Amino acid sequence: MLRAKRLLSYGLLVLGIAMVVPALGSAKPPAKSPVAFPLPIPIPDLNPAALVYKTPDQIKWTESPNGSALAVLYGNPDKPGLYIVLTKWHAHHNSRPHFHPHDRFITVLSGTWWVNTGPKYDMDHAVPMPVGSFVTHFAKQIHYDGAKDGDAVLEIVGEGPATAIDAEQK
Repeated sequence: MLRAKRLLSYGLLVLGIAMVVPALGSAKPPAKSPVAFPLPIPIPDLNPAALVYKTPDQIKWTESPNGSALAVLYGNPDKPGLYIVLTKWHAHHNSRPHFHPHDRFITVLSGTWWVNTGPKYDMDHAVPMPVGSFVTHFAKQIHYDGAKDGDAVLEIVGEGPATAIDAEQK
């Protein structure tokens, strides 16, 4: 229970950050900044013992054969422990019914993410999750998801290993 609360806390923190960070992977240019200083902003020397950061151009994306791309922000989703990843579902790609052994906390950063539950695959009845939506995939519960007409970028916080177990009923 404590571990789930800790993961939820991380997820809520990330949601707050996501609301103030421009959408990653968006095909549209960012809206004009309401702040009155010139861009780009010079970055001062920061103490790496205090914080570490990556700008969007430094985030490494790895394409997957299932029509998505993955960027690991923290941890290792293949090993036990906390991980944070970005998943980009490309348009017209999605998963099949499956479940995960641990809870996962997902925030939609850009695009529309489509979700559905149950072992019967039916994307025609999937429910749209717009930018800013927060979704919890509960452990061992069957779901599937993806993108329809445009890309969708998600931030996923979970506990590894992040395995997906096939659960489709044909």
